[in-house]
Amino acid sequence: MMKTSIGGGVPRVLTIAGSDSGGGAGIQADLKTMHQLGVYGMSVVTAVTAQNTEGVFDIQTMPVLSVQRQMRAVWDDLGVDAVKCGMLATAEIVQAVSDWLHHRPTRNLVVDPVMVAKGGAALLAPPAMQYLRERLMPLAEVVTPNLPEAAALVGYPVETLAQANQACHDIAALGPAYVVVKGGHRAALGGQIIDVVYRRESQTVCYLAAPYIDTPNTHGTGCTFSSALASLLAQGWDTLEAIAGAKAFVSEAILGGSGWTLGHGNGPTNHFAPRPARYRPQWGVVNTYQGGVWQVQTKGVNDDDGT
Repeated sequence: MMKTSIGGGVPRVLTIAGSDSGGGAGIQADLKTMHQLGVYGMSVVTAVTAQNTEGVFDIQTMPVLSVQRQMRAVWDDLGVDAVKCGMLATAEIVQAVSDWLHHRPTRNLVVDPVMVAKGGAALLAPPAMQYLRERLMPLAEVVTPNLPEAAALVGYPVETLAQANQACHDIAALGPAYVVVKGGHRAALGGQIIDVVYRRESQTVCYLAAPYIDTPNTHGTGCTFSSALASLLAQGWDTLEAIAGAKAFVSEAILGGSGWTLGHGNGPTNHFAPRPARYRPQWGVVNTYQGGVWQVQTKGVNDDDGT
């Protein structure tokens, strides 16, 4: 049975993002994830891409007025318990979405600062960065950059765990309550992919780790993570629990799709992943997800060997 939302009935989650015609990322990945996690998914389309596992071949940005009308149509009739922002494409769209959310605040706002597709195509116009940093991110409960996105936000390389720690602190200074710098673009440390989680209010850090899975099928993992996070927040999960749940879900999705042969490039993950169990990570240590369960890693973590 689905849990009730803040306003009664099924939890309602809105994705404001671009369309991926290949179905592995963007609003398609978001809606698959939301359905799998038991919430009612809705969408505001910011851009339409011609995209598959091999790359992005065309981008058509939606008019700002259309984006505004889509948001009004959803809010005025259906209501929203959580919002995930992904590809916003232009400064004008970032500004319009920020203005809308400023006047209709939601505690459960997840911002995935999508900038570049896995194949290298630019998905955010450079002038939009200022609005993203100054207008949208201060409204967020959680911001979820990968390593290249974190580097673009802070203006210095983010490749090591020490740099990821510093980037979390600096991004949190922009206003979000939590920052998750995802480690999937870094070489596995001790066979693990390690995400850094930072809480601004307490200035505390924890690490979420999962075994590295040797597969090219990782297209859309960032979208899947952020939409899973928003879905769990909409169901009343504590923020740190929801971050861990999203990590577990995307890890299972990668594992479940690791043997797929869809397309000729970076294939999608398997969104038929199991619903995660609730787990509250411990601050200051490495929390490792493996074999469907979480464990606390008693040793420290460093960039040399992941232990």
